[in-house]
Amino acid sequence: MVQKLNFSVFNKITLCALGYFVFSMGSVSASQMAAFAMPDQYSASVTKDILMSGGNAVDAAVAAGFVLAVTYPEAGNLGGGGFMTLFNASTKNPDDQRLFLDYREKAPKAAFKTLYLDKNSNVIPYRSLVGYQASGVPGTVKGLWMAHQRFGTMPWSELLQPAIHYAEQGFVVSKSLESTAKWYQKWIANKSKMPLNFLDYFSGLQAGKVFKQPELAKTLQRIAKEGGEEFYQGKTARLLVKEMQRHDGLITLKDLLAYQVVWRKPVVGHWQGREIISAPPPSSGGVAIVQLLKMKALLQPKLDKALQEGKKEGLSEQVIKTHFYAELEKRVYADRAFYLGDPDFVEVPVKTLISDWYLKERTQSVLMDAISESEKIKYGKIETPETTHFSIMDAQGNAVSNTYTLNMLFGSGVVVSGAGFLMNNEMDDFSTKPGVANIFGVVGGKANEIAPEKRMLSSMSPTIVLKEGKIEMVVGTPGGSTIITSVFQTIVNVVEEGMTAQQAVNATRVHHQLLPKNQITYNPELPDETKEALQLMGYQLKKNNYMGDVQLIVQQGGKISSASDKRGRGVAESFEVKRP
Repeated sequence: MVQKLNFSVFNKITLCALGYFVFSMGSVSASQMAAFAMPDQYSASVTKDILMSGGNAVDAAVAAGFVLAVTYPEAGNLGGGGFMTLFNASTKNPDDQRLFLDYREKAPKAAFKTLYLDKNSNVIPYRSLVGYQASGVPGTVKGLWMAHQRFGTMPWSELLQPAIHYAEQGFVVSKSLESTAKWYQKWIANKSKMPLNFLDYFSGLQAGKVFKQPELAKTLQRIAKEGGEEFYQGKTARLLVKEMQRHDGLITLKDLLAYQVVWRKPVVGHWQGREIISAPPPSSGGVAIVQLLKMKALLQPKLDKALQEGKKEGLSEQVIKTHFYAELEKRVYADRAFYLGDPDFVEVPVKTLISDWYLKERTQSVLMDAISESEKIKYGKIETPETTHFSIMDAQGNAVSNTYTLNMLFGSGVVVSGAGFLMNNEMDDFSTKPGVANIFGVVGGKANEIAPEKRMLSSMSPTIVLKEGKIEMVVGTPGGSTIITSVFQTIVNVVEEGMTAQQAVNATRVHHQLLPKNQITYNPELPDETKEALQLMGYQLKKNNYMGDVQLIVQQGGKISSASDKRGRGVAESFEVKRP
């Protein structure tokens, strides 16, 4: 990712009336393939322009990340945080080639263990979700800045120009964005004692209409001119803190000045002759995905036998596999609740959790013909909803798998006055009280309890799959606690089911997370006979209206394909990049 450019991409870009970017260049020789899978048309257009102009995957990720903060306001963000998994093709050293950037939010210094409990130690409804005390210290701007500082080849200020354009000139609102905003307005209406300013900024989201954000444009202009640090110590920082101070929020200027991103070693697991490179703690995603894949491999003979017996009895493969996945997922989510947290605060036994001996022990109690009792599924013994994702692969073989979030749709409902961006409600991802589920129904434990400057546990799972040392897949998704199971099933769909990229992301997904007891959620649909069979086994079924928005790139047999989930409004493309 170290190729340097000697020209300015945006000197060659024409802004079109519909908001698309078009790049033209003279005849050239030599060509290589690049690909992306993005959550909306605007980020897709900008990503292609950057890659076509010779920018690398990180350049494209920075530009797309800021564009999504404008055109995908329910999840793209300046006021949130996330994770980035990278593959650096310019080196053969595994430690420099397989990289992970943690720019997750942190609890403010004023946060404390019982922050969201009343005098009787009961959870105060919605306080960790809505309003001014729900936000962690944002990490997105610092994360994108640090990724660019290390690997960017194009000028920072130029990479922010598309986002500034869409904020100033506007973008055309989609039907899905309008309906999402209307739902959110109703949802937050009675959940905060203190008035929120969401409607002041986002009531104009109407399908087919151009939506402009002048305050956000000025914020982006400052960040473009002064660099990523402006967000943490410049005018933007002062506006953010002023907003907090006016409404009894927790974030201070000291919090912003102290915030740092962390380069961590990714979780690396081996499965089916492949390397699974994914998110380490404070994400639970990498550990959980590797656990699921490896347990599936260990139990494959039993699964094959169950499939054969099921065929004789007239049971569909889908019934048996859905039950099998639920059995695996119960054990993974039990481990998640007990062991996973911020590694800067608690010791997380990652190596053990993904080791062969540990997972062999975990598979011993898996039942192929009955439901394991949720109450009896504990963490293993050890000797010692709203988010967005994009996947990018450039012509030089570098890749970025990036997931970032405000947590719920539109975060806490708080917009920083004068700066125009939404704040996250990531504090709900802590265990507000051990044993009590968060908004996604996930139960947490002591390892993820609130503490000052601690990073909250996440399910975000930006993942890169290598085969023979080369990229085979770049994948990730939003979806809260369903992120883990969606990425797992997508990888299995490609490798074991032989699906194309588009088939793999569109396929029906199922999810179980220990609690609610014996509940399997699914999307988009299950056949009636499958539902009946699962219900006879004792499962409760629930159709989930939203179960991720997978963005996938697949490289197999010398060909690259990409796919954006039909559940979202994304755009994916693989294309030839010609270079002199």
